[in-house]
Amino acid sequence: MFKGLGAQRRVALFVGGWLLFNFPLLGLWDRETTLLGVPLFPAALFLLWGGLIAVLAWLMERPGQPLQDD
Repeated sequence: MFKGLGAQRRVALFVGGWLLFNFPLLGLWDRETTLLGVPLFPAALFLLWGGLIAVLAWLMERPGQPLQDD
């Protein structure tokens, strides 16, 4: 179905992100504390989202990976 290790890693990243932004794990961040003056829940959302984007960028731009033409 998904050819190559890169495609499998992107699918795994998607599933991991889906689980991170789902209710049971997202509920862990719903506290009455702040992080540098920002409530923890929005700060955690922003940091998780930014982390997912950074991991995806790292996966897509790794050196030594041949370009694929479909």
